Amino acid sequence: MKERSRAVPVDLAPYADNTGITSARATAAGAFNLWGNTFPAGELPPPGTAVVDGLPFRFPLAPAGEPDNVRCAGQLLPLPPGRYDWIQLLAAAERRTEDQALLHYADGAVDPEWLRVSDFWPQTRSRFGAAPAYECRVLHYPRHVDDKFGPVVWRHRVPVPRESDLAAVRLPDNPAIHVFAMTLVPALVPATEGAA
Repeated sequence: MKERSRAVPVDLAPYADNTGITSARATAAGAFNLWGNTFPAGELPPPGTAVVDGLPFRFPLAPAGEPDNVRCAGQLLPLPPGRYDWIQLLAAAERRTEDQALLHYADGAVDPEWLRVSDFWPQTRSRFGAAPAYECRVLHYPRHVDDKFGPVVWRHRVPVPRESDLAAVRLPDNPAIHVFAMTLVPALVPATEGAA
């Protein structure tokens, strides 16, 4: 689809504050959750552009063991201003979680929208109808790799209902939600707009 090809990946590297991806040789280098679990780097894309369901995402630009995701703590993330229909996320939660994000528009308006993220825990089904972006075969613990479980990074989306330029999003203050990547899907411009 044309609008997918114009999707705008957002650079989250300056806001990464949690390590959720580790190599099999350094499983103690991260702590996605209280038990120190992490995703296996070898089963996720390398840092850079990754395409999920036809959408480009800027996958964490950090080596395994370095901060690679944004653990939600009320951060205000500036966005490339524009009109968007969706905020697409590659995310996972320490348990199924839903909380409100605040959409900040260039004209000063602020709208609350639900950010719903399914549990990363292996063999847990999508709670909110999200599609799995990456289903791993193993789960890292601080001292070993467990091949009985496979965590999931989900593709979730947040609607942008207002037909105004979006300027920023404030993440919820909810440390159970982790965002690995974000992409903005431009709004479809009505045929009458821009017509002479």
